[in-house]
Amino acid sequence: MSHTSRIRSVISCTVLVVAFGATSCSFDGNPLSAQPYDAADQIVFNGPSGNQKADPDKPLEITTQGGAGRITDVTATDASGRYVPGELSADGTRWHSTTPLAAGTSYTVRVSTENGDGAPGRKVLTFDTGPADQKKRLQVTFGPESGTYGVGQPITAELSAPVKDKAARGVVERALRVDTRPAVQGAWHWVDDKTLHYRPEQYWAPGTTIDVRSNLEGIKVGDRLWGAASTPVKLTIGDRLEAVTDASTHTMTVYRNGKVINTIPVTTGKPGFETRNGIKVVLEKEYYVRMRSSTVGIAAGSSESYDLPVYYATRVTWSGEYVHAAPWSVGSQGSANVSHGCVGMSTSNASWFFRTFNQGDIVKVVNSNGEQMDPFGNGFGDWNLSWQNWRAGSAVHGGTPEGPGRAEMARLRPGV
Repeated sequence: MSHTSRIRSVISCTVLVVAFGATSCSFDGNPLSAQPYDAADQIVFNGPSGNQKADPDKPLEITTQGGAGRITDVTATDASGRYVPGELSADGTRWHSTTPLAAGTSYTVRVSTENGDGAPGRKVLTFDTGPADQKKRLQVTFGPESGTYGVGQPITAELSAPVKDKAARGVVERALRVDTRPAVQGAWHWVDDKTLHYRPEQYWAPGTTIDVRSNLEGIKVGDRLWGAASTPVKLTIGDRLEAVTDASTHTMTVYRNGKVINTIPVTTGKPGFETRNGIKVVLEKEYYVRMRSSTVGIAAGSSESYDLPVYYATRVTWSGEYVHAAPWSVGSQGSANVSHGCVGMSTSNASWFFRTFNQGDIVKVVNSNGEQMDPFGNGFGDWNLSWQNWRAGSAVHGGTPEGPGRAEMARLRPGV
């Protein structure tokens, strides 16, 4: 500190002692112990003035004025408490935001500085951003709806408009929050331009609670595209229920939390109609379904045609694969595959399965001659992708997924 600066410090302290009977300086006059001064004359802010509103397209920028000291810290938050990330130059002369601002909200910016003598300065800046009412809004619809689900249930996010640009996809991903208790690492995967799925590396742990929300409201996603408000969902994960069907032994083994609770004789798809291999997830349950061969491309009157009432039908693909009661094939259950792709069992066993399994529970088929379950488009085959390929479908963690995308559905109606 210069001799002149020391004199100013002593005079300042003396005046305060006279005026208030106390000093704001330390005994040794250390400037770091002084009350912060108003740094308004030390910084330049590119925000709006008066009643004007800031353009959310433009980043915030704060610089020092005329070499007067340096900026030591900047904290910017919006009205909901969201922080605005930013970068401070090494010499402390410039800070700028590094993510888009939200439209139609209020911001508070707290700037800390120090002068040439090391004394601390403070300045609080407030401003509002302009509305995005005239711009296209991106809405997110999360699925499934709030409730309790099995360990295989992925989270889905359906966008109201396509997002193709990788940078814009990154903005969307970072704003879609999935908070779990206990904490577990997961990732979003872009199924297509309007659909994302989220899952962890392994199945959800029983008892996990999952809160899903979007922080996109008011955030710029892309050219003339801004985030809109979305409804959050909360999921609870139940017991780990898995049904593993071995098509070669015609047997289904059912596990609850890793322990066998039932073994059921079944029949699966016969040659030409083989049941898909791989991991599937229960989509829904229907006590009664009318299954007709014409809906899966089998002509009426052929030797393969059928029109049957089916009970206790647990759906695992949108194209018509179920676990259901098949009393007409009881003689083959446990010994032969005679169905048109579904897993058939006795009425009593199908009733038990129907009452035991729920949406999100795991149904797996092994040792079938059928095709592999598609990851997307025909139900939830998400777990058939490796974790590496899953993360490759993220705009934040990876790039372009190596695995297949949304599958074209060849069959849209049920078969037995």
